[in-house]
Amino acid sequence: MKLLRPLGERDFALLWTGMTVSLLGDGIYLVAIAWQVYDLENDPVALSLVGLAFTGGMVAFLLTGGIISDRVERRRVLIGADLVRAGVLLTIGALSLAGTLEVWHLVCLVALFGAGEAFFGPAFGALVPDVVATEHLVQANSLDQLVRQSSARLVGPALGGLIVALAGTGGAFLIDAGTFLFSAACIWALRVRSLPAPEAERSLRRELREGTRFVRDQAWLWSTLVAASLAILFFLGPLEVLLPYVVRNELDAGPGSYGAIMAAAGVGAVVASLALSQRGLPRKRYLTLMYIVWSVGTLPLVGYAIGTAVWQLMLFAIFFGACITAGSVVWGTLMQARVPPELRGRVHSLDWFVSIGLAPLSFALTGPVSNAIGVQATLILAGVVPMVATAALFFVARLRRDEERNPLGGDESRRAPAVSASASGAAQPGQ
Repeated sequence: MKLLRPLGERDFALLWTGMTVSLLGDGIYLVAIAWQVYDLENDPVALSLVGLAFTGGMVAFLLTGGIISDRVERRRVLIGADLVRAGVLLTIGALSLAGTLEVWHLVCLVALFGAGEAFFGPAFGALVPDVVATEHLVQANSLDQLVRQSSARLVGPALGGLIVALAGTGGAFLIDAGTFLFSAACIWALRVRSLPAPEAERSLRRELREGTRFVRDQAWLWSTLVAASLAILFFLGPLEVLLPYVVRNELDAGPGSYGAIMAAAGVGAVVASLALSQRGLPRKRYLTLMYIVWSVGTLPLVGYAIGTAVWQLMLFAIFFGACITAGSVVWGTLMQARVPPELRGRVHSLDWFVSIGLAPLSFALTGPVSNAIGVQATLILAGVVPMVATAALFFVARLRRDEERNPLGGDESRRAPAVSASASGAAQPGQ
């Protein structure tokens, strides 16, 4: 049971436990926020505004969060981010239970939630190597990957659909807040104390310029960030805004069915991650694999548009989860193998910032576009355009030549890294 060896280290076990519980809360949140908005106002524009606020708050603070995580003791950054997000969810839950919650309340509060996410993500990724022995990093990454897929995408949404159906959206938000408080308590109990980087006084502009220069010089990096940015522009808003609308209004189904569809995507994600963990990655065709699965990965949105039953949407979701996760496994490996350690923090921050930079615009456009051309047409557009753009960038950047010149080494091609906690891997709230 090599996979479980990192759990023998106290600090990693605490961090892992807090992360697992918090990721379950993330799955609950995805169902609760969609159902809450449509309970208040059954219009895609309303949920678009909420999604715009969340992604806008996150994008606004991403670069700052990445730099702060190198300048401040990371445990404090993580605890602060958890407490902020717990406070937001407690407020939403209380207002919902009191019957006074309005859409504008959600817009303001989830913007703060997104800001907390922007600080937590970089600090969490930077802290992991500090709490696990070097010889256990591969197992720690594999365990992290499995937990992310099974908790946030499989068990969490299914649990969220059940909780919303039984206790309402207000109760679901309060439970989610509890998961962040639990995470903060686990992080507070850590013994490790990260120290600021020796060169913490260097100018922010110089640090960002170094990271940007590296990204610009690497075809596999800049092309993937551009592809992710364009894909997220077209599919993220329609996926998170229109899918629950279709389930609620077109299929006349409840939150349990929406949670089941999201859980189905988690099933596909878990299967893909386990399969690649066993088989490993090709040494020379890893970019080809990543671009193929990401190109066809958005086609299930066309299925969401034409599906007539919940079980059909679940099948499309399985395919979606498998493709997005398979590409993310490759991406996580490349970030470990081809980015110098001294640049990883800045490159991760730039990855988040560039790839989800257009996410707010995606949410802003989803409501008006769906009202103008219809929900089905919007979903079809969201499924087809990213496929074409991603495939085109593979050839424009000449990535076939890049992967031939830079084959993965034996260790990188066999190991199963954590799915990159970045928008290039998957864009959804949570850790």
